[in-house]
Amino acid sequence: MTGFERGLATAKGLLLPVFAAALLSGCVVGPDYRTPLLAVPATWSDRKVTKPTKPAQLSKWWLTLRDPELNALVEEAGAGNLDVATAKAKIREARASYRQSAGALLPSLDGSASATRNKSAATTSSSNSVYSEYQAGFDASWELDLFGANHRAVEAARYGLDASEEELRSTLLTLVGDVASNYVQARGYQTRIALARRSAASQRQTAELTRTMALAGTATAADVAKAMGQASSTEAGVPTLEASYAEAVHRLSVLTGRPPAALAGRLKRPTSIPTPRLPIPTGIPADILLTRPDVRMAERQYAQYTAKIGQAEAALYPGVSLTGNISTSALKLGDLGRNSTIGWSFGPTLSVPLFNAGQLQAAVDIARAQRDQYFVAYKAAVLTALEDVENTTIALSQERIRNGKLASSAKSYGDAARLERTLYKAGETSLLDVLDAQRSAYSADDALLQSRVSIATDYIALNKALGGGWDDTIDNSKPEIIDAKTGPRLASNTQ
Repeated sequence: MTGFERGLATAKGLLLPVFAAALLSGCVVGPDYRTPLLAVPATWSDRKVTKPTKPAQLSKWWLTLRDPELNALVEEAGAGNLDVATAKAKIREARASYRQSAGALLPSLDGSASATRNKSAATTSSSNSVYSEYQAGFDASWELDLFGANHRAVEAARYGLDASEEELRSTLLTLVGDVASNYVQARGYQTRIALARRSAASQRQTAELTRTMALAGTATAADVAKAMGQASSTEAGVPTLEASYAEAVHRLSVLTGRPPAALAGRLKRPTSIPTPRLPIPTGIPADILLTRPDVRMAERQYAQYTAKIGQAEAALYPGVSLTGNISTSALKLGDLGRNSTIGWSFGPTLSVPLFNAGQLQAAVDIARAQRDQYFVAYKAAVLTALEDVENTTIALSQERIRNGKLASSAKSYGDAARLERTLYKAGETSLLDVLDAQRSAYSADDALLQSRVSIATDYIALNKALGGGWDDTIDNSKPEIIDAKTGPRLASNTQ
């Protein structure tokens, strides 16, 4: 065995027992995280039964709208949306931060080598005054995690990774809702534009009929002007609807990661307003804690800042680090490790916080205050989620009632307009009655279409409030994690 090999073996013999002893004697300070139990209502306000409610089926809920174009746009948005791309980058950042934190638990080892050309100042006249020197060695260091500062850092990084994944889910949930809502709005505007044009055409037919009657002496020029004015008034609403339709299409294009006008040709052909399959099960209020990604994200952030308290508390205690090095030098490269000088050193370094003017304790107090803030944010997220579901549930149920009344109203006004026009042809009613009936029929039909859009929009909002989305959004491959108490295990989003 060469001198270098003997020195390396000696250093290993000294280091390894100390490393093992440090692992066994370490402890973790700070509070251990426990998932908080929040009081939530047993049922929603519109549910009077006490038996368990069927859980909401929220996976890919937009498929129930039965619109292939919408399904395609949702998939394209998930792949191309810039907010989603940003959220995915944050996940990659969180995973890298986790690996970085986990690396602090292990020793570090650095290798070094050098080759220098030297000249001795004392023997400038000697032919041997110029010589080469070669050096090689290793430096090792390890901060012993006696009070769990690094373990808590890893724990916080893991919770941060979980939070970033929930943020992606929340971004996708919002994205799907925005795509579906804007798509429904676009189809609604198309349908309303078609209605306005049909109504204006019918009103112009009435104006032409009035013109013919004026030539026959049974109507006046004023009657013709009134009929033409109503038709023009109806047509005047079309540009506003066209502008709103264009805005909805532009928003859809941007949501899918495209320029604003990219979908104009694709959606130009009108189709019907998507009709949701009603009613939908809403489960129980406690499901919100499991299905809403923004609620789960808030809970993970609360867990993350709970772990950071342990990080801050560990700084109050002494720190121990082990350092060691072994090096060899020779005048010839081939002599390294054989006919060379061997040197090594090893020893612990102890640091004890003696006086810091209360800064370390202040850091602990800051960490606790931050933990409390995130707990309040978690409770606020739960209450907001419950409020969203209650509001959208009531809005949807009331809009369905309103839609039934509007459908009856539209039918009655339509029948009245047709009857008034027939009577007008026969000279048995006035033009004012015809114009009033046509105006009322158009308003009733337009209100009915808007109600259909509102039902679909409320349906979308309810699914969003319940936390509906994909089941396979996040890549299931996770890094190994190191628990503060139990050691290495696989990462999980559940506690």
